[in-house]
Amino acid sequence: MRRVIGRWFGKASGLALAGLWGALGLFGPALAQEGAQGTGGIVGSEPTALGAPVPWGIGLQGAGGPVKTAIGNFNSLVLWIIIAITVFVLVLLSWCVWRYRASVNKTPSRTSHNTLLEIAWTVVPVLILVVIAIPSFRLIYYEDRARDADMTINVQGRQWYWHYEYPDNGGFAFDSRPIPEEDLKPGQLRNLAVDEPLVVPVGANIRILTTGQDVIHSFFVPSLGVQKYSIPGRTLETWFRADRPGTFYGQCNQICGTNHWFMPIEVRAVPKEEFQAWVEEAKKKYAQAGAPAVAEAAAAEPVLQLAEDRR
Repeated sequence: MRRVIGRWFGKASGLALAGLWGALGLFGPALAQEGAQGTGGIVGSEPTALGAPVPWGIGLQGAGGPVKTAIGNFNSLVLWIIIAITVFVLVLLSWCVWRYRASVNKTPSRTSHNTLLEIAWTVVPVLILVVIAIPSFRLIYYEDRARDADMTINVQGRQWYWHYEYPDNGGFAFDSRPIPEEDLKPGQLRNLAVDEPLVVPVGANIRILTTGQDVIHSFFVPSLGVQKYSIPGRTLETWFRADRPGTFYGQCNQICGTNHWFMPIEVRAVPKEEFQAWVEEAKKKYAQAGAPAVAEAAAAEPVLQLAEDRR
């Protein structure tokens, strides 16, 4: 019995240590904010991306940048660990039920403890948690803030729309409001399309600074791996990078009032030349759009503001 337990403990420890080694190396490439996933060759050769929910979708949205790639890698690591533990427990339980059934064990064992087994079922779970914890903490710090950001965008959540400011591109600001279903044009997504999307250049590290005007909101774009609370009176930081042109959709995912369900986010990633042209037009269009997004804002009466209100 001791030999069997010893062999089992040795194999389990070896697998756990191998998993730990893999976890330490798995996220190295994914956690680089600079490198092979830049703009080289992407703009002209990659298809247009679309980050949005799909009918009957049960998996994660495709990765539009390195942050989401790192999140997907970590999710896969934890999923395989869960599968391995589940299979092991089911097999062990099934074997115990069959091996120690009453018909062949008239006199049950009265064993009260086993030192080696107790050490094994304490040490192995600790190793498994270490395998999960190390890449988990690395991912948290990786998502937290941008190193060597190419530009900063201020984001303010308001009931029930978003306010954006580009301090590095002239300081213009504008509101982004949802488009009612009756005003949708062909190709625009129901409950996700907005009148003024957030436009960013492909391949640039974008620092996002969030705050709120009235209540707590949450800036959430799944395909870019972005989620950050927008809290009145506080400024929080995160970042993302879109590695190919496309449109990436999100939503406020913090319950913020009656029309929380209709507070979409639309991020449009375009080639750098197209982004510069858009900036020049935006400076003229939004010159008098309003106060900076991260500036302290006076409390306002919550009103559902749609794209049609602008007209």
